Amino acid sequence: MNQQKSFAQHTSGTLYLVPTPIGNLGDMTVRAIDTLKAVQVIAAEDTRHTQQLLNQFTITTKQISFHEHNKESRIPELVALLLKGEDVAQVSDAGMPSISDPGHELVLAVLAVNIPVVPLPGASAGITALIASGLAPQPFMFYGFLARKPKEQLAELTELNQQKQTILFYEAPHRLAKTLANMATVFGASRQVVLARELTKRYEEFIRGDFTEVLQWVNENEVRGEFVIMVAGNDEVVDVKQSDPLADLPALEAVQQLVDSGLKTTAAVKQIAKLRQLDRQKLYLDYQEGQA
Repeated sequence: MNQQKSFAQHTSGTLYLVPTPIGNLGDMTVRAIDTLKAVQVIAAEDTRHTQQLLNQFTITTKQISFHEHNKESRIPELVALLLKGEDVAQVSDAGMPSISDPGHELVLAVLAVNIPVVPLPGASAGITALIASGLAPQPFMFYGFLARKPKEQLAELTELNQQKQTILFYEAPHRLAKTLANMATVFGASRQVVLARELTKRYEEFIRGDFTEVLQWVNENEVRGEFVIMVAGNDEVVDVKQSDPLADLPALEAVQQLVDSGLKTTAAVKQIAKLRQLDRQKLYLDYQEGQA
């Protein structure tokens, strides 16, 4: 069993994970401000964006950029600073570090050399949206951003269709309509969904309904702002492990195994689609495409 080492006695600095507001600057906590003032370095996803926040609260701490495209070179630099005894605060542009934002790899590197990591509580778009959604708040699954390529996205959604809990996604406005259409295809048009946009800002809004109703709203309105998509769990999920002896195989491989055992393609597709609550026609077409 891996056990977290004690940080009671250490000579290194400390890595602080500091959440920042997702819109309303009033959500910046006193502790977050004090921490950003006290550390020697702030590792920021976008230093220009973070500088606006620092100016708002008269914080003069030095910044260093730390984002997806420079993390390989920056992580050793930040670890070296911490080992020298300097305290570092890591922030993303909005919300919690590591949650659909940079941070996880830095935490792993820091923990590997027994440097203390201190998380601060604060703003998170997913949790903020969930508690006002009207959907079951627990259990829930946070998924974040789906794959952008349609085929990969549909594959992800097909797997997620087996989840009974509320699922949280993030999506950009220019991809919202296509993502919702794919969700409706996989989850079914009658599944309940809630959109949350512009959270904590002046034009904060929740759109609630089934996929047909929400897609109608998207098609009739100008879509702006970052979105949290919350989808109700599948309450018709069967216990696949008990009824499907091929449950450990992906759907297409399960179909192939049934075909190899002598079942006709249409019968194999029908059986797997029924067991796994999948769209039979789509599964058939995907199987045929794989055979081409």
